[in-house]
Amino acid sequence: MNHATTPPGGSSPGSGTSPQGPDGPDLPGRPAAGVAAHRQWAGRQAPAHSDLSPTDPGAGHLPGQETPVAPPDDQQPRKPRAGRNLPAAIGVGVGLGAVIVASLLFVKVLFLVVVMAAVGMGVWELTSRLAERKDIRVPQIPLVAGSAAMLAAGYAFGPEGSAAALALTALVVLVWRMREAPEGYLRDVTAGIFTAFYVPFLATFVALMLHADDGPRRVLLFLLITVCSDTGAYAVGFKFGRHKLAPRISPGKTREGLAGGVALSMVAGALGMQLMIEGGAWWQGLVLGGCAAVVATLGDLAESMIKRDLGIKDMGTLLPGHGGIMDRLDSLLPTAPVSWLLFAAFVGA
Repeated sequence: MNHATTPPGGSSPGSGTSPQGPDGPDLPGRPAAGVAAHRQWAGRQAPAHSDLSPTDPGAGHLPGQETPVAPPDDQQPRKPRAGRNLPAAIGVGVGLGAVIVASLLFVKVLFLVVVMAAVGMGVWELTSRLAERKDIRVPQIPLVAGSAAMLAAGYAFGPEGSAAALALTALVVLVWRMREAPEGYLRDVTAGIFTAFYVPFLATFVALMLHADDGPRRVLLFLLITVCSDTGAYAVGFKFGRHKLAPRISPGKTREGLAGGVALSMVAGALGMQLMIEGGAWWQGLVLGGCAAVVATLGDLAESMIKRDLGIKDMGTLLPGHGGIMDRLDSLLPTAPVSWLLFAAFVGA
């Protein structure tokens, strides 16, 4: 006895017969009644695809249908290449520039107070990120106080004063950390001394430039060439950048951008040295601008390494469109000693 299941309509799927349906003989272009009944029967026998989620590629598509594919890349919405909020960045930059220029033009000591505030906040940002991401407990209070002391000593007593203040700050960090358990002592004090050198000590060279008779103009030119380096690199890199400068450290930087930053900084240096600095020459400004642009880029890359090690994008959020204070000081800090040295070599300290 044959127990095979027979589909409705009286014929097996492979019999090749197509009996007439109740409506009469089969017509061309219309499936036979037996074939239609077999399709309905086969549909009832097929397993349900209930295990497909709406996100599966085959969900919502019958067998034999093509699965839709994503549109090509050139039809996908593109993200803006610029990584900044430009209106906010420009507004904050103009505001900071106004504060700096106003303090430089009226009272030199007022500008020194502005630098102390910026450096103190930068130290606080860096040490806070070290604690959050690496559990490195750097003594913040002696570092912030030592930052102000280094800047004041550098302005009043020159390089000897800033060096002495750095040494005293390091000693206070060593003693301050003794109040806690010895576990991690070497790690914490090492990070503290690094912070004291990296942020406030490098900033003391701004105070040394400010101490000269034409100090405000020197500081203004130092800021101008550093900003031109960053602006030229950003503009040229955004428009023409094709070859990565250091993809493992800062994927957004390009060689074309570096060339643009060096060129604009050299032009600004030549004009500024000739017009702003007594006894300065245009060729000295070319040297000053070129060196400043290269060192500013290296400083930016150095902080990018620190941020990558910490697993963060910005040091803070205090400045909209820029990040934190340290995200603006990263290129200024290493450029300060180079600018001070070249000013001293060209026109005297």
